[in-house]
Amino acid sequence: MAVREKILVAMSGGVDSSVAALLLKEQGHELVGAYMKNWINEDEVVGHCPWEQDITDARAACERLGIEFRVVNLMQDYRERVVAHLLDGYAHGLTPNPDVRCNREIKFGVFRAWAKDHGFAAVATGHYARRKEGEMRSAECGVRNDGNACGGPGGPALPQFALLEGADKNKDQSYFLALLAQDQLADARFPLGDLTKPEVRERARAAGLANADKKDSQGICFIGEVKMRDFLRQYVPDAPGPIVHAGDGRRLGEHRGLHYFTLGQRKGIGIPSNTDHQAYVVVGKRAPDRALLVAFDAPDAPGLFQTEVRVHSLHWNGPPVTAPRVMEGRVRYRDPRVALEFVPEADGTAVVRFQVPQRALASGQVLALHEGERLLGGGIYF
Repeated sequence: MAVREKILVAMSGGVDSSVAALLLKEQGHELVGAYMKNWINEDEVVGHCPWEQDITDARAACERLGIEFRVVNLMQDYRERVVAHLLDGYAHGLTPNPDVRCNREIKFGVFRAWAKDHGFAAVATGHYARRKEGEMRSAECGVRNDGNACGGPGGPALPQFALLEGADKNKDQSYFLALLAQDQLADARFPLGDLTKPEVRERARAAGLANADKKDSQGICFIGEVKMRDFLRQYVPDAPGPIVHAGDGRRLGEHRGLHYFTLGQRKGIGIPSNTDHQAYVVVGKRAPDRALLVAFDAPDAPGLFQTEVRVHSLHWNGPPVTAPRVMEGRVRYRDPRVALEFVPEADGTAVVRFQVPQRALASGQVLALHEGERLLGGGIYF
């Protein structure tokens, strides 16, 4: 058996985190389950925010497993680190990913810090990802994400943790962990990494967990089943502008605000298809006159497909890549890995060149960088 640890399990009320706690208990670890209270819909945003039911379900799972249950209030941190960033990004024409930021800033940020302050060695979640421990000599370590060297040449070997895709490729969630640093990964535990979703549900049923067949949550991280458009309408003022054909500059209509649209969007643009039933797609945003640029959805639509992009805010969960390198990337969740050349720049950004043109890479979204199944890190599209 592995070394017994004191672990804080992030309990969402769903089956995944409940089975994560079950597996850790079977391994003999000392556990406490905790629900992160991040959002309670106090502003009455349109949509369903089931936090009360989730707390009830999380508590019931802990009682069934015979472990202590707590509620950790992180609402202020969540508003400042996730919601404010989300709203500011959309207000400036970007398409941020709140789930990726939530993992870095909340689950493995302030929640992890809370756990360490209360004597826990690690934080466990129900992510479908695998964490593998190896060794890397300090001479190879380079510089950590915080800018500090992690050892000099000839020093002792230091632990290094690799983050791999989950065994269940249909549920793999490594993409959402793309911006974690090595120190965060060191304190993370992912018990479900080698299981499939059907196996998780079967383990839950066998253990008598009431949420064994509970539907997976959807929507914004911790906010609930609310459409992004409805959420933004509550917090970002409308800023109307023209809808313009990207090819010939014709004005086709008017929109309520660029923040309601993202690159590649086809539905909800507000203009009909042409007489040949060709659908329009969003291909760009022009900030000076708040113009929404559209074209017919086709391979030659201007700006829709890209072979070269730049990324910023690079984070590595291991040694940073400091020289041009061929690797793979996942351009968005659920997309397959694709071949690319990564070319780091002196200012901390990078140029990324894809072997095959990629569709609708929206500014503010995350590119996950891979070496096969291993996640190396990630960056954000300019």
